[in-house]
Amino acid sequence: MNSQLAIDGGKPTHTTPWHPWPIFDENEEKNLLDVLHSGKWSELTGEYVHKFEKAFADFQHARYGFCVPNGTLALELSLRALNIRPGDEVITTPYTFIATTTTILTVGAVPVYVDIDPFTFNLNLNQIENAITEKTKAIVPVHLAGRPVDMDRLLKIARDYKLHVIEDACQAWGAEWKGKRVGALGDLGAFSFQLGKNLTAGEGGMVITNNSELADRCWSIKNVGRSRTGAWYEHFLIGANLRLPEWEAAILLAQLNRLIQHIPIREDNARYLSTLFTNFPGLTPVPDDPHITSHGRHLFILRYHPEYFGNKSRQDFLAAFRAEGISPVSAGYIPLHRSPAVMNAMRADHPEYDLSKVVLPVAESAGQDTIWINQNALLGSHEDMDHIFEAAVKIQKAWGYK
Repeated sequence: MNSQLAIDGGKPTHTTPWHPWPIFDENEEKNLLDVLHSGKWSELTGEYVHKFEKAFADFQHARYGFCVPNGTLALELSLRALNIRPGDEVITTPYTFIATTTTILTVGAVPVYVDIDPFTFNLNLNQIENAITEKTKAIVPVHLAGRPVDMDRLLKIARDYKLHVIEDACQAWGAEWKGKRVGALGDLGAFSFQLGKNLTAGEGGMVITNNSELADRCWSIKNVGRSRTGAWYEHFLIGANLRLPEWEAAILLAQLNRLIQHIPIREDNARYLSTLFTNFPGLTPVPDDPHITSHGRHLFILRYHPEYFGNKSRQDFLAAFRAEGISPVSAGYIPLHRSPAVMNAMRADHPEYDLSKVVLPVAESAGQDTIWINQNALLGSHEDMDHIFEAAVKIQKAWGYK
């Protein structure tokens, strides 16, 4: 291997394009043309939204599913269906996309953060009970990167304290905990179909549940407060128009079949990549858990240890990684309790909760030393995975580690 880094003029380790994203073929085209020529472009008149709702709910082992325009609104609909109100506290993780928090704030509730587990990056279940108060109404765990939270333990805590559980499964299509797919293990689950997601129509979202009463509330709220049996202009709840256009559902129905084909490919490559990095000093993969019978594999997460790379920063490493041709990578989230948007919103609306005093060391560390490899890279070959590992070895040697 040429020891000169590409960033300094050497030859890159990986020189071919990564797997493209999004992927589409004649199946998406056929469905879109079907919608076009039908003239039924709304879920009020068409059939693709209803077909996809049933297909995806079945896929996730749920009785009911409701399409919405995006994952953010899926989370908000879930909160509203559970009647989470101003002043209620909702326990969640700071290491997630901002929508997990902003939807809590949107309904007037208060996000209460607990730290993440240093090995899984998911909510640290050891800290939840200490965060529960008389104002606590719900827990929102995030199945980060498609890795399920320990739902047995979390649901027991929720039952013991009579709390609702909304699963943020926006990265966890097909993920299973002990053979049961996530999303409907709690009261409600929210999914996203945004452009970068493993199942995508550019945008889109879904709420699933096994609870018939919550299903009726979700249907009503997404249909401006109507009842399934009431008159068209008779409204029973304060809702909104959260319907999904037929176009997106037409794409998603084709994409669901492709997701099913891609799950074992991502799983195989992720396990192979984990094996490569298991004993590598400097980049630590997230360990597997035998209770996770299917992983969503939206991201492959590595923890970066600069002392094994000449004390170079993570930013320096990512620049070198990309120069070596390992381009589908990023630095990941900034913890939300340190987000200016969240801190300002809390200061304005909930001044009694001072985030500047909240210290969550594991999440803060993850915000500084985590590296993500995107899901489309996991659709490549074992040779592609070898190149990811070889690039890391090359960078490490070039920066003086023996």
